[in-house]
Amino acid sequence: MKTGGRLQAAIEVLDDVEKHRRPVADALKDWGLAHRFAGSGDRTAIGSLAFDALRRKASNAWIMGEGSARAAVLATYALTWGQGLAGLEAALADPHAPKPLTKRERERLAADPEAVLAEAPDAVRADVPEWLAPSLASLWGERMVEEGQALADRATVDLRVNTLKGDRARAIAALAELGATASPLSPVGLRLPDLAPTAKPPHVPSEAAYQEGLVEIQDEGSQIAALVAGPRPGERVLDLCAGGGGKSLAMAATMGNRGAIFAYDTDKRRFGDFRDRAARAGTSIVELRPPVAGGDALIDLEGSIDCVFVDAPCTGTGTWRRRPDAKWRLRPNALDARMKDQDHVLDEAARFAGSRARIVYVTCSVLREENEDRVAAFLARHDGWRLADPLARLAPETAVVLSSFVGARDGVGPCLRLTPAGAGTDGFFAAVLEREDVA
Repeated sequence: MKTGGRLQAAIEVLDDVEKHRRPVADALKDWGLAHRFAGSGDRTAIGSLAFDALRRKASNAWIMGEGSARAAVLATYALTWGQGLAGLEAALADPHAPKPLTKRERERLAADPEAVLAEAPDAVRADVPEWLAPSLASLWGERMVEEGQALADRATVDLRVNTLKGDRARAIAALAELGATASPLSPVGLRLPDLAPTAKPPHVPSEAAYQEGLVEIQDEGSQIAALVAGPRPGERVLDLCAGGGGKSLAMAATMGNRGAIFAYDTDKRRFGDFRDRAARAGTSIVELRPPVAGGDALIDLEGSIDCVFVDAPCTGTGTWRRRPDAKWRLRPNALDARMKDQDHVLDEAARFAGSRARIVYVTCSVLREENEDRVAAFLARHDGWRLADPLARLAPETAVVLSSFVGARDGVGPCLRLTPAGAGTDGFFAAVLEREDVA
């Protein structure tokens, strides 16, 4: 396919997303099944156009004066991808391309986008849903636009070195052809170079370092959240919302594969191929605890856990770089539902905590309503708990690196908060709660 055909395909995909209000990944998959002539390079380029158009859906609509899929794709190719008006018109000369530019579209694309956006509301400039702008403004103040724009960028590709199989130097050497380098915050993190918009990303699972269990794909923020838990060899850890188990594997490595980790999730399908991943990683201390119909799969763990790790269900606002379509599907009722879930799972965590235990509360959300507010609500409901320093169990050199991301807000603190603008990671929040009688 030539560029013009790819532009048309991206428009069709976005029209499908808007019409059926479904994830863009599903729409892209169905488009590929219906157009089997498209090669892998075509599908990569079409997907990149669609995702980048969604990342900046609001600002594209403001620049173009309309919010159609066509306008979004044209603006993405000409402006975000830097092809300019001339490059776009050349692409539109293809017989399979969208219709030629109208006079109005040409005028819009020829204008200085920065000057046009200077007149836009902050929610548009930040590319965030209008209904969430007041909450984000109260959180970030004058930095809201900067933070929102960083959430609209592409995500980095980060890897975690599995210290059960080797160290970071060995992993960097093994992935030299991919250009892997040490990531800036996590002591076990690697980062791959950014790619051009149409470049096909490397298939990390095909690398020997991945197949041998030396590395796992994991955002640096997620790595740090697992490190904050600070599990020691021999401890008993409950990963209460384990999902695919990535943080359980990370904690098992931190523990030197000594102790016990119980991984639970309300939907056992989320475990996926966890057993294969654990075997590849050389991890033997993680025990999956799927839900039991009509019973309590965790009743034997009550009051016996040293660290209850709560990677709480949330809106996922911190992952908008990876899931930009979810940003525009999010509604207030979904936030309300997640807050109720978070309160429930925190109350559950207290049930399993031993006399000297800690609860590590983590979300991949940037919203105060899901983070500090939920911690404050837990402390109001439960006597005998307090907030602890989230960096206390990290190596001193790592704690120093992360210290600028820890602070108190509205009387709730200290907590760890990471964002793409400040940390270069996905958005993550972490708070450590401990018994007040723990010395």
